[in-house]
Amino acid sequence: MRKWILSLAVLALVASPALAGKYNKVVSPGDKAPSFSGLPAVLDGKDTSVSLDDIKEDVVVVVFVANHCPVVVAYEDRLIDLVNDYKGKSVKVVGLSVSTLGQDKIPGIKDYTKDKGSNYVYGYDESQAIGKAYGATNTPQFFVLDKTRTIRYTGALDDSQNESKVTKKYVRDAINALLANETVEVSETRAVGCGISYKK
Repeated sequence: MRKWILSLAVLALVASPALAGKYNKVVSPGDKAPSFSGLPAVLDGKDTSVSLDDIKEDVVVVVFVANHCPVVVAYEDRLIDLVNDYKGKSVKVVGLSVSTLGQDKIPGIKDYTKDKGSNYVYGYDESQAIGKAYGATNTPQFFVLDKTRTIRYTGALDDSQNESKVTKKYVRDAINALLANETVEVSETRAVGCGISYKK
């Protein structure tokens, strides 16, 4: 436990503000994604763990989430649909919580995923180091990584919290471009949702 917390803390320290993107003060598209290892997680209601280096899929979508956030709850069906729509393709979705609220920790994650029918692995980082390393400020906030684990997109899932008004599907467009070995046209947008509160 102490080992992975320490490694995450180191990752957070080495992220350079010089690499900041337009909307992210820590990382930008084209940067290597900060790794994480051995985070406690829930999948299909069962305890597990998640490590970025162990993921074999070509495309990884890391999304920072928090059960208490109404915007996350509003997007949950879209997130579930995203996972379902890429089944059988080389895409892995990983939810991560760095919230200090009780309902956003593993027991709460179990209840939330059971209630919502969540179909992605949902990890928890008590140290919050991985959120800091990614420069995550909001929930939900998405990072799409290619097969070299380079960040190719960061920001919002789409262009409207109202699903009926969505005209641009940024995360899906990024995934499709990477699966086709094409350039991601829109690589960064402003993340929307609940602010992440970090411990001092």
